Amino acid sequence: MVKDGTVLSTSAFTRAASISGQPLTGLVDARRLLALVDEGATVVLQGLHRSWPRITELVARLETELGHPGQANAYLTPAGSQGFAPHRDTHDVFVIQTEGEKVWLIGEEDSEDEVLLTPGSVLYLPTGTRHSARSQASYSLHVTVGINQVTWRSLVERAVRQALAAIPDTHLPAGYLEDPDALAEGLRAHLDTVSAAVAHLDPAVLARAHVEHLLTSRPPRLAGGLAAAIRAGSNAAPAASGAESRGESSADPSPLARITDDTLLTRRPTNPGHLVEGPPGTVRLLLGDRRMDAPDWLRPALVDLLAREQFTPRDLADLLDPQSRLVLCRRLVREGLLTVGP
Repeated sequence: MVKDGTVLSTSAFTRAASISGQPLTGLVDARRLLALVDEGATVVLQGLHRSWPRITELVARLETELGHPGQANAYLTPAGSQGFAPHRDTHDVFVIQTEGEKVWLIGEEDSEDEVLLTPGSVLYLPTGTRHSARSQASYSLHVTVGINQVTWRSLVERAVRQALAAIPDTHLPAGYLEDPDALAEGLRAHLDTVSAAVAHLDPAVLARAHVEHLLTSRPPRLAGGLAAAIRAGSNAAPAASGAESRGESSADPSPLARITDDTLLTRRPTNPGHLVEGPPGTVRLLLGDRRMDAPDWLRPALVDLLAREQFTPRDLADLLDPQSRLVLCRRLVREGLLTVGP
């Protein structure tokens, strides 16, 4: 919570409790929160991209389109109030006004521009833009989507760090203050080592490594996973087996094993599903928070299903035999790229 440019201590609106004997802190105290809102405090919902499905999908799609990590917060401000004092953010920001009106002051103190945002308005603030905002006659609710840029400098620094690993992390020789030329000779030798190492770096390899890092380091996005697992176990009949002929139950405890050729599968819009080259003889699938290596002969089937939003395993019949396509689809459900049902 924020009021008149000051971030309030969490102790001002939270309490402690216990569940099953385990102490918990940081629980929102509804009465104290409402009292602060009545006094003009702004409620900040941080990390909304981790918990609100539609915003999770929006941020995930932006990350894939832009190639930069994203985040989202929401701000609920009472009428005629201001949360933050004028400040600058270290990332690009898209402000999406959803309810009420808010006046934004943008620019340096002696040359501010005034912008009124109404529901449906979107304001773009490049990194470092000075800004502040105040709600108008009614409460204001807006969402900010922050884009944390990956810069050329950060990419080059990451590459040079590999070259620096060859330089010993030992202390400078005693007496160098009296003999700077000796220090220069040693420094020249180490700089030559770094220069040679940098010259041998392969930009294509570094670029692919960056792509793989970005598309395997996002938070897990598995909304609806539990419901999908239940659907997988309840919508498909178990296959006949010798156990049934002996009067025994043949129900497989794994819901994934109940996926059949006619089970409807849907691509998760929050997971990228990006194909790159893997180790020799394999193709690598980048899944947002992880990677999956598969035999290269599965590449045509993976390309086909990545182009679909919904399908059944039977749709891959021209590319894979029945057992192979079921194994692949079950694996992709387990890895989080696909979900069962609409």
